[in-house]
Amino acid sequence: MKNYFSSDFKLGVLGGGQLGRMLLAETQKFDIHTSILDGNKNAPCAEICNTFVVGDLLDFDAVYNFGKTVDLLTIEIENVNLDALDKLESEGLTIFPKPKDLRVIQSKARQKNFYVDHQIPTAPFSHYAYLEELRHTLENDIIDFPFVWKAARFGYDGNGVKIVRNLDDLNSLPNVECITEKLIPFKNELAVIVARNSDGETTTYPVVEMEFHPEANQVEYVICPARIDSKVADKARAVALKVVKELDFVGLLAVEMFQTKNNDILVNEVAPRPHNSGHYSIEASYTNQFEQHLRSILNLPLGNTDSKVAGIMVNLVGAEGFSGDVIYENLNDILKIDGVTPHIYGKKETRPFRKMGHVTIVNKDIDKAREIAQEVKETIKVISKNN
Repeated sequence: MKNYFSSDFKLGVLGGGQLGRMLLAETQKFDIHTSILDGNKNAPCAEICNTFVVGDLLDFDAVYNFGKTVDLLTIEIENVNLDALDKLESEGLTIFPKPKDLRVIQSKARQKNFYVDHQIPTAPFSHYAYLEELRHTLENDIIDFPFVWKAARFGYDGNGVKIVRNLDDLNSLPNVECITEKLIPFKNELAVIVARNSDGETTTYPVVEMEFHPEANQVEYVICPARIDSKVADKARAVALKVVKELDFVGLLAVEMFQTKNNDILVNEVAPRPHNSGHYSIEASYTNQFEQHLRSILNLPLGNTDSKVAGIMVNLVGAEGFSGDVIYENLNDILKIDGVTPHIYGKKETRPFRKMGHVTIVNKDIDKAREIAQEVKETIKVISKNN
């Protein structure tokens, strides 16, 4: 077996944001040399990785030249130059997740077609090359309101997603390739994280439940375990495993789903990396998602995904009306509460709804944990000096 630990092995990561920062805690634990490429010289990873390179993740030369300096390449964001990854892979570099999988996942249209082609349940959808094509379809009564509009590329954290209820709602949308989905009445939004190494060893984390902010369309709370029937949880895990199997995926895959009124499970979308829905695992699980990502891409034995205790994650996002140098107000107050652990991402400037950190609440009682999570959410404020 290759020696990754305290050796000259170099792990490369495309992206230096908060996911990379949390991954670095695990590479440091294992003493794995880690090189990061990111376009922002002040990215959260910049000061704490072994090697930091400034470069555009969508630029062929930046990604290709970076890839030539490492022994294995992974990502913490999926919007990267795939042509460069294809060339690096053809020259023998090991890349996980595989470029072919990223090609499917980068485009929501290709993602949805993949689900249909492989009999993976998902909401009915239509694909449009540009907005005017969609407008023409609506004017001719071919599809009905309301529906969910999604940009085919570069959507994240609620950006690139909008519920469209009438023709006027189209006026605020960009003229880009997009898909529309039937608006599904659902009971819960769920997620399952699956890990798989190149030997084919596969494991799933418990099903989590996600509560969303109504305006920002961002996750506010992640609750583990999800407060759902065990049969529904088994179905969700089975669907997530099918996605991983059909992709022949290696790495960590977060599968976001809807639980419908009839307890059917529909895949919404996937993320091929550590994910917001797994942050609770740092405090609550035997093996957190970032360590598991390393284990999977390095083809090490996968760790125990069970939870030691119930966990809830609260996202810390910039308060509305505040932009500039960040201040975390009332942080001391939440530190006084048992089972509360804040994670600050190292972003020096806040703006409305920007993800600045998260807080994990662990408790033997999931309902008590949810109460404390509400208290944390109402206590801590992410504001700025300038307002």
